[in-house]
Amino acid sequence: MSLLYTAATVADIPLAYLITFRCYGTWLHGDERGSIDRRRNQYSSPYISPNPNWHQYSMRQLKQAPVTLTDAQRQSVEKAIRETCEFRNWELLALNVRTNHVHALLHTGTLQPERVLNALKANATRQIRQDGHWTHDHSPWADRGSKRYIWTELGIERATEYVINGQGGEFPELDPRPKADSPIRYRGRY
Repeated sequence: MSLLYTAATVADIPLAYLITFRCYGTWLHGDERGSIDRRRNQYSSPYISPNPNWHQYSMRQLKQAPVTLTDAQRQSVEKAIRETCEFRNWELLALNVRTNHVHALLHTGTLQPERVLNALKANATRQIRQDGHWTHDHSPWADRGSKRYIWTELGIERATEYVINGQGGEFPELDPRPKADSPIRYRGRY
């Protein structure tokens, strides 16, 4: 079913979210890839520059070893995310469970992305424990995660390509949020 989204609707509800969450200890402050902190967590904010001293400090602060997912754990996480989307009637557009992070591109209607992120992480943890692939008391995930809003169909195309094929390089510009007074109307499948 195709709906015509007015500029006002687009300003309120994105077409999709790109949810990313990392395994514990796999991307720390000072990392050579750069990092984000509370003050630099706005759209298009530059990463904090690499800092070997800060990275070593961050490594010493870890409460347990960094987590790398095995193939069996990755399969459990994928199963949990697919089941969560089916149960909650969310449309899963793309999914990639890597050894050190997870990307899920999905449409959830009006639900806030924080709740989506929490549901995905909780159900992934439950499933890998249920399957006998995680016996620790602590979570395999780092705190928080990334919740990118996708506003256009072009953004969905770019995000899908990134999730499926685009790992390892610079994160691409997916799509800027359209201005509320834009005369452009977006057609979505949702």
